[in-house]
Amino acid sequence: MTTPFPFTAVVGQDDLRLALLLNAVSPAVGGVLVRGEKGTAKSTAVRALSALLPAVAVVPGCRFSCDPNSPDPECPDGPHEAGGGTERAARMVELPVGASEDRLVGALDIERALAEGVKAFEPGLLADAHRGILYVDEVNLLHDHLVDLLLDAAAMGASYVEREGVSVRHAAKFLLVGTMNPEEGELRPQLLDRFGLTVEVAASREPDQRVEVVRRRLAYDDDPAAFAAKWAREEAAVRQRIVAARELLPQVRLGDAALRQIAATCAAFEVDGMRADIVMARTATALAAWAGRTDVLAEDVRQAALLALPHRRRRNPFDAPGLDEDKLDETLEQYSGDDGDGDDEPDPDGPGGGGQPAPDSGPQGDGGEAARPEAGEGGQPQASGAGEQSAVRATEPFRTKVLSVPGVGEGAAGRRSRARTEHGRTTGARRPQGTLTKLHLAATVQAAAPHQRARGRSGPGLVVRRDDLRQATREGREGNLVLFVVDASGSMAARQRMSAVKGAVLSLLLDAYQRRDKVGLVTFRGTSAEVALPPTSSVDAAAARLETLPTGGRTPLAAGLLKAHEVLRVERLRDPARRPLVVVVTDGRATGGPEPVALAGRAARLFAAEQVASVVVDCESGPVRLGLAGQLAGELGGTAVTLDELRADSIAGLVKGIQGRRAA
Repeated sequence: MTTPFPFTAVVGQDDLRLALLLNAVSPAVGGVLVRGEKGTAKSTAVRALSALLPAVAVVPGCRFSCDPNSPDPECPDGPHEAGGGTERAARMVELPVGASEDRLVGALDIERALAEGVKAFEPGLLADAHRGILYVDEVNLLHDHLVDLLLDAAAMGASYVEREGVSVRHAAKFLLVGTMNPEEGELRPQLLDRFGLTVEVAASREPDQRVEVVRRRLAYDDDPAAFAAKWAREEAAVRQRIVAARELLPQVRLGDAALRQIAATCAAFEVDGMRADIVMARTATALAAWAGRTDVLAEDVRQAALLALPHRRRRNPFDAPGLDEDKLDETLEQYSGDDGDGDDEPDPDGPGGGGQPAPDSGPQGDGGEAARPEAGEGGQPQASGAGEQSAVRATEPFRTKVLSVPGVGEGAAGRRSRARTEHGRTTGARRPQGTLTKLHLAATVQAAAPHQRARGRSGPGLVVRRDDLRQATREGREGNLVLFVVDASGSMAARQRMSAVKGAVLSLLLDAYQRRDKVGLVTFRGTSAEVALPPTSSVDAAAARLETLPTGGRTPLAAGLLKAHEVLRVERLRDPARRPLVVVVTDGRATGGPEPVALAGRAARLFAAEQVASVVVDCESGPVRLGLAGQLAGELGGTAVTLDELRADSIAGLVKGIQGRRAA
């Protein structure tokens, strides 16, 4: 068995370690989402935590880890008699990004359920993680329906598996930890809210601390057992402290003054719903227990806010996470009272005792992400080159209606275009290819019915064979690759005009985020085109590239289209099931080089020949319009739409226009 890296040997990352320890003390806090760049010890810290959790007593032979002192009365392996039991170490179960629904929640033997009425159940990862840790690396890349199942189980403390009216329920209480790199895409706000705490991690910029990280890692790699032995005393101390905090937790008093501070803080930062208030209350209570106190102080409320609120105040993916700490302090001061007013001196050991973080070390509110622009950010860098203008800020984004790809695809689950998926409305049945996941009951019965006499059926039960089973085919929605091809030439350089163009693209990016698309950005100006952002799930990275985009020079439209065609060719090899939608943002002009208009037309016809869905956003303005964008849309086999028509209240016919043109 591999020796894990000791938790107490992790250098820095105080917020991460504190958030994990608070969940170890009180799993009711709701888990931790760890956001940060690659190589910042996210996975190392999570895996190390499992060694600190106290051993758990289980019923011998129970696949669902029932507690022998209070066994689950609905356990599928039960009923169990109270008492007895054996101890085992707390488990850490990892959920792979590519896991199926059956692997997560378990599966029923459909054939036996139909023929015998027996609930033959094979437990999934949720059962394995009961009373331990469930770890999801790159949780932002997990399919949405799996994240929904995961968070529902975490919230209810139980998992339900249902197949055509046959259901199984088992307990599933675990410490949920997810890690993610925001550059690879964000979680939806609804899913972010389901994680109790979130922390932002980044590599230290202090040379001494970086040296210590390297030194410890090299020592661990040379001899893991010896390195772990060196930290055994610190590990034992933290383990004992977790046990003591758990025992003290029921005695901690959350006074009215602390509750008022919690409610006032959530209201001041305009977080949605009441989950934030509840999580803050549980976190503050766990902080007090971790510090060895029975009263919640103002410092606990402050720390709880820094851990529980940053991800809940984001309104869209372009907002930077974090809290205004001055505003937080003002709110806490305004609602301070005699009961837990924060005047007491903090515990000198603090939650950082034994190599642990201090109670008032808040999460890095700035997120540490260079790719994420601040809202209303100004001072963009000056573009270089003759005739170029500095970047301008986008206008406020607006709501758009859906642009979809015609036909029915088979891409990754999303919310844009029609697709054959595992979830959605049932449209038919087929023989299963591999494991049966969604039974079509009527088709299965119809396939088995003609053979009942030949199979010797004598009782009421239906005699079902494997060949009779039918998989339900379903139609839902898929995510697409939305590739933006943006004209940044001199003809687009008027500041007010380019601001409107950027606002339109930003609106479409927000729509792509909500519909779970991948996005890419190609820009063209001067004499060439460039891939400003390769296809990615991170729409905020695309927004950052757009924000700093300068304009000026000639209009190499053909170069932009050819570059986009090359991007699609490469992406088709990487992800052949994901269908593209090309959005060309231009006034349709083509200048520079020999026969620029003819060359642009030939480049556009490459997309038409491959039946790539496309939309041209016509940015032409002024009383005299040449209609060049409309001509380009015709060459592409797509549809032209003006900036004004992009708004939700005026774009209703756009999708029909795309589909009608494709049908023609």
